[in-house]
Amino acid sequence: MKQSKRHKTNSQKIDKNKFYSIEEAVEKIKETANAKFIESFDIAVRLGVDPKKADQSIRGTVSLPHGIGKSVRVLVVAKSPKDQEARDAGADFAGYQEYLEKIQSGWTDVDVIIASPDVMGDLGKLGKILGPRGLMPNPKSGTVTLDVAKAVKEVKAGKIEFRVDKAGVVHAMIGKTNFEKEKLVENVNTFLVTIMRMKPSTVKGQYVKSITLSSTMGVGVFLDKNVANFAH
Repeated sequence: MKQSKRHKTNSQKIDKNKFYSIEEAVEKIKETANAKFIESFDIAVRLGVDPKKADQSIRGTVSLPHGIGKSVRVLVVAKSPKDQEARDAGADFAGYQEYLEKIQSGWTDVDVIIASPDVMGDLGKLGKILGPRGLMPNPKSGTVTLDVAKAVKEVKAGKIEFRVDKAGVVHAMIGKTNFEKEKLVENVNTFLVTIMRMKPSTVKGQYVKSITLSSTMGVGVFLDKNVANFAH
């Protein structure tokens, strides 16, 4: 009851018929993020794409200027000496055969997996385990690379991966609600710029249909979708 009362109170602070500027939306979310823990700051962008078409399946990465406020656990699957390079760069786990065996046994206690190209033949066989969890390395996201050290540093510094789901929506965590307002605004801007630059030439009609910001336990706030136009 206490939770629903809190949610009801928060809902009254947000006009669901209004489209907010980024600055206004961030203020509203920070104001209503009053759970007993530090909530994540999330974005959902509904796109006018057909995810079934390969050229409209939006997928990529973005380096957020202020990170996401979360410690990202990184596994690098690579042979020597690449595994040591990864550890020196800050990877939480790095190795080859032992991690293939651990994953085969069901271990997936990481947020991101980076791999060198020469191990993808073996790692690809674990697709049924890694695929559903969104952990399979992919060249498009920069997680299949010879420069594993650089990839580790980028992920640790705030580089996130995103992809459109079956409903045409891109979801991402882009910070924490205890970030300063200016930092959240910059992260939102950077994310939207990236999404706009990825607009497929084959998309007809409206590309960005809606943009919603929210906190983990909070109420969604609609952004004026025209805020993304600056990225053109």
